[in-house]
Amino acid sequence: MRLALLRGPDPDHLDVVHEGETFRVALRRRPTARRLTLRVSSATGEVVMTLPARTSLAVARTFAIGHGGWIAMRLARLPERVAFEAGAILPLRGVPHRIAHRAGTGGLTRVEPSPDGPSISVACEEPHIARRIGDFLEREARRDLTAAVKTYAAAIGRTPTRITVRDTRSRWGSCTAQGALNFSWRLILAPPVVLDYLVAHEMAHLREMNHSPRFWDLVGSICPNVDEAERWLKRNGSSLHRYG
Repeated sequence: MRLALLRGPDPDHLDVVHEGETFRVALRRRPTARRLTLRVSSATGEVVMTLPARTSLAVARTFAIGHGGWIAMRLARLPERVAFEAGAILPLRGVPHRIAHRAGTGGLTRVEPSPDGPSISVACEEPHIARRIGDFLEREARRDLTAAVKTYAAAIGRTPTRITVRDTRSRWGSCTAQGALNFSWRLILAPPVVLDYLVAHEMAHLREMNHSPRFWDLVGSICPNVDEAERWLKRNGSSLHRYG
């Protein structure tokens, strides 16, 4: 503790310069960490360095600078982000849809056919497109999630205490000890079998709060698409965070 007091508080980040480009590296000091680690979030593109309690800031800075090339390479591999703006293409239930901005400020955001394929039509002032599209996707996700929960509730004889939909980063879904289910609205961007599987997975936790063989037997008995959905998530899951 005395060492920490003498050292003073850590800055919240370090700037690492590599080949003329500056990268911001967030600092996280963890008493349980055994070594310096660097990671790049596939969801946000944030670069985070974790420090053990006794590692000096000078050592951390040298470590980060020495990994400047690695940071640049990992960031370059991230898929390009897609803003919710007119003309952008995003997947809805796994099918590409173009955002079509209509003149005017009234009317529901809705899916419409077009000669170039389906579109998500939004009528609002241009600065509000992102919010309106985000609200639309969350509503669609909640509708599909609620329907799937109802189906699996009948299959396993259990009902969740609450269903929450938000923009989670580390998990697509979770189940609390109190029986509340939490899901990412981004599941509406994936093919329907993925959302269906995630609901089956979390609903099974209402009976088996673990990942034991008995849990997986239950999931497999109620959901026919476990392997297909797991493969899709492994290959494509991180790409869902590029939208919005």
